[in-house]
Amino acid sequence: MDELKKLVRELSKLNHQNMYNDDFLLTWEKTDDEIQSVFKVAEILRNMRENNISPKIFDSGLGISLFRDNSTRTRFSFSSACNLLGLEVQDLEEGKSQIAHGETVRETANMISFMADVIGIRDDMFIGKGNAYMRQVSEAVRDGYEQGVLEQRPTLVNLQCDIDHPTQTMADMAHLINYYGGIEHLKGKKIAMTWAYSPSYGKPLSVPQGVIGLMTRMGMEVSLAHPEGYDLMPEVEDIARQNALVSGGKFVKTSSMKEAFQDADIVYPKSWAPFHAMEKRTNLYGEGKFDEIKELEKELLLQNAFHKDWECSEDMMNLTKDGKALYLHCLPADITGVSCKEGEVSASVFDRYRVPLYKQAGYKPYIIASMIFLSKVKNPVQMMNLLLNKKHERCLR
Repeated sequence: MDELKKLVRELSKLNHQNMYNDDFLLTWEKTDDEIQSVFKVAEILRNMRENNISPKIFDSGLGISLFRDNSTRTRFSFSSACNLLGLEVQDLEEGKSQIAHGETVRETANMISFMADVIGIRDDMFIGKGNAYMRQVSEAVRDGYEQGVLEQRPTLVNLQCDIDHPTQTMADMAHLINYYGGIEHLKGKKIAMTWAYSPSYGKPLSVPQGVIGLMTRMGMEVSLAHPEGYDLMPEVEDIARQNALVSGGKFVKTSSMKEAFQDADIVYPKSWAPFHAMEKRTNLYGEGKFDEIKELEKELLLQNAFHKDWECSEDMMNLTKDGKALYLHCLPADITGVSCKEGEVSASVFDRYRVPLYKQAGYKPYIIASMIFLSKVKNPVQMMNLLLNKKHERCLR
């Protein structure tokens, strides 16, 4: 209890008032205090569960999930987060709804929200579409609330879009904070965010973009590495450069995986598709040119095959600081000789870091629950103290 009370006192020193009744769509839209508040509330919620104290703030209500791409960790993390706070979860399956019959975004958003408190959306497949769609939904439910259609205004959580993957990168950061013993110990640490070979096509850009957009705020040295042509969105790179200037960190780019791994404290080798190719694919889908999309896929797979040496191997790991850099991945990784013939990471490296990787993933439910908590509770410190004083057992023993 002493540790929990200490965490709540630390939360009271942060300014998070503007997070109430607001969405969480991009990390760089949030202030430093708001970002730290998410980490602090996540840590409190995790400690409460470990101490068998219920953090339920809802007696009823829905968390609506809409996944336009496949998901394991994020889907179950969202459900776990909603359940932790007392919400039921309902999946919106577009093929089984009136969306398939031409129902508008505005109408759908209001029809699913009569008793909804939060909406989680994953829409990461098409450049210029996912984040824009989330903002359409947000505007629709805000208008529905203001017009008296909805009794409450559901807040949105970005479960991955075309620009950012905030729940993933915030979970990554929570892992680093705990691994190094505090957020203050991240300053000066070198993280290599590098492209890695994959035998599949079209992996989203949102993870590497989210990483460079968040890690640069912590005073870290962020090294972005990829083969020529595998660029990210230029506007996100600009955000990373500006963040580094403000935080006293660094943001550098290189076309050499070895250079990025050299003396790195943390490595994050992850495949992604070239930005220009994802833009082209989005346009082709919009024009219904499916044969041309198939040709584009073949071209990109051939392009990937020229860079099979971009693998997180034992030799590559030996270049890192003392040969013991922390390996990160959002999972699932393409593991050479296990999930594919040749992939992002060697089997020996992955197996050595398997437990830390699972711990990394384990922070996501608490991060999502924290985002929901801060958006639904007007006075988070007061609510935390109330929950701690009640000491209602989560699991009766």
